[in-house]
Amino acid sequence: MRAIQFNQYGGPEVLEWAEAPEPHATANTVRISVRAASLNAIDWKIRRGLMRGQGPDTFPAFLGFDAAGVVNEVGQGVTGFEVGDEVFGLGHPTHAEYAVLKSFVNKPAEVSWSEAAAAGVAGETSVRALNLLGVTRGTTVVIDGAAGGVGAVAVQVAVARGATVIATASERNHEYLASLGATPVQYGDGVTDRIRQVAPGGVDAVLDVVGKTPMEELVSLVADPQQVVSIANFSAPEHGARVTGGGGDATAALREIADLLADGRLKIEVASYPMQEATEAHRLLEQGHVRGKLVLIP
Repeated sequence: MRAIQFNQYGGPEVLEWAEAPEPHATANTVRISVRAASLNAIDWKIRRGLMRGQGPDTFPAFLGFDAAGVVNEVGQGVTGFEVGDEVFGLGHPTHAEYAVLKSFVNKPAEVSWSEAAAAGVAGETSVRALNLLGVTRGTTVVIDGAAGGVGAVAVQVAVARGATVIATASERNHEYLASLGATPVQYGDGVTDRIRQVAPGGVDAVLDVVGKTPMEELVSLVADPQQVVSIANFSAPEHGARVTGGGGDATAALREIADLLADGRLKIEVASYPMQEATEAHRLLEQGHVRGKLVLIP
């Protein structure tokens, strides 16, 4: 089996597509033949050595936290799935020819492999954060940094729930975000003033996706600082806001995402690269200006 791997921390050039040990399904997991696997910000941060305590202890090290593919092994305790089923979900590592998924759901037949692969981490993160914020029908929520992988999914999940969404991004992405049902606002200095202009009645919640707007400014938008949740700014609790990270069973979140994909209320813009071109995909990812998601194809 081949997998994306690296033998030292560094830039995209440390990556190679090479032979690796073959994984097998364990209890409550399935193994898939990977059809597509997405890139997430955590991948380049781990490769750079920025995730101390969460990165590899030994080398070679492997990447990838979500994928879509065909089940070829079913672990003990798994019910409702069998060899040949098409699924998507979360696991690690997934940038490989075979991957073991710990949380997974059936892939809607009408959804492409690339879009399904891109939905795992972005979908679970969006649902988890919006649940923490209590975003539902009648809620007004700001999604700060909304054009990237997680942000664009979070916009669509919130819209599908009946929320009013204010989405910040650079001007080149405003038309895109408006097409998703959000009110776009120019990202950067003065963003909170611009948000107040389009939401004179105030906002109920803020989801900080990229961690660039000062937390004190985001907290100033809500009555209770706890109604700001960040997935990227780990100083948020110093301002009374919350940080959320992954972990635990993501099946319920993935089911919500699968339903939205199946009925067309969630669309994920993807750009696909062969696994052999992971170096180039990582360069784009690390630059931080990708709209939607980057996906690797074995």
